[in-house]
Amino acid sequence: MIVPATPATLEQAARTLAAGDVVAFPTETVYGLGADAANPAAVARVFALKRRPADHPLIVHVASVEAAEAWAESMPPLARRLAERFWPGPLTLVLRRAAHVDTAVTGGQDTIGLRVPSHPVALALLQAFARVGSGAVAAPSANRFGRLSATRAAHVVDEFGDAVPMVIDGGGSDVGIESTIVDVSNGRAVLLRPGAIGIDRLAEVLGEPPAARDARSPRASGTLASHYAPQAQVMLVEADLVGEVVRFLAGDGRSVAVLARTAGEPLFPAGPAAPRWQRAPADPAAYAHELYATLRGLDVPGTDVIVVEQPPQDVDWAAVHDRLLRAAADRPVASDPVPPVTATAPARLPSPVPGRRR
Repeated sequence: MIVPATPATLEQAARTLAAGDVVAFPTETVYGLGADAANPAAVARVFALKRRPADHPLIVHVASVEAAEAWAESMPPLARRLAERFWPGPLTLVLRRAAHVDTAVTGGQDTIGLRVPSHPVALALLQAFARVGSGAVAAPSANRFGRLSATRAAHVVDEFGDAVPMVIDGGGSDVGIESTIVDVSNGRAVLLRPGAIGIDRLAEVLGEPPAARDARSPRASGTLASHYAPQAQVMLVEADLVGEVVRFLAGDGRSVAVLARTAGEPLFPAGPAAPRWQRAPADPAAYAHELYATLRGLDVPGTDVIVVEQPPQDVDWAAVHDRLLRAAADRPVASDPVPPVTATAPARLPSPVPGRRR
């Protein structure tokens, strides 16, 4: 049930969390599916609703740095500098967990992801929950595991129907993609997931760019090879090949949708089989803001392939690239596969092309 964000509904949502149920709520990044981080049964309900693997950690949302300290073993100076600069905001810090933190929240690890969101509705909910409960909400994105994140209240209902008792409507998410995740649990800063807070801004605080993740890095939300995916297959294609690839797929009988930044819409015969063409913003922040909603709009039943024009390769587009590469990654197909495009593909067409996902 979608409810407006009012003082009364936020108090009701806080009581719902305290009773062990789940609540979907807006943050500046994406909508979260929240449960009391101190209640293992409530956390288990989040995993069950999302169909999320038990070893995939959740991010715990709190209302302040002081509240975050209660969930971490310590707040090292490195972490404190980042928190003072970017909290509230779209940054998750991975720290050593406090002894009382249930490992169901951390995916069995000795680290915990903590964030202070900047969305006023999220902060108000966390503050209300602190008055009646733990004040800490474990909240992954409000979508089925591996699917496109929700950036509007209606997206949450599309994913879960009435299985989530309260969906607080806070409007569209301002950022539109998930938070930047930085691991500071081992005395150095390691970028686990890019987001709206880019490497340059992190380096201003750290004095150097964060290190890249390696085998020593903890697992973190949204870092599997395949993630953020629509039902249709996603293909990333260079700008000068978009028209050629779309013509080939359409001629092969595929139902095609296109997300393009610069490539002009080629000429196709009018009719129900003509590819649907969506123009994407040229600015990386605007592109990120619209990305999931746009992909949802293109991913209508019957669509076989969403062709996405490859964005620029510079650092400002790192977070968008991360999401698109994971959306386009191959996944096992449960049923109704589309035969791969191989033998008659045009020159420079990415090959092999994975089958349609379910």
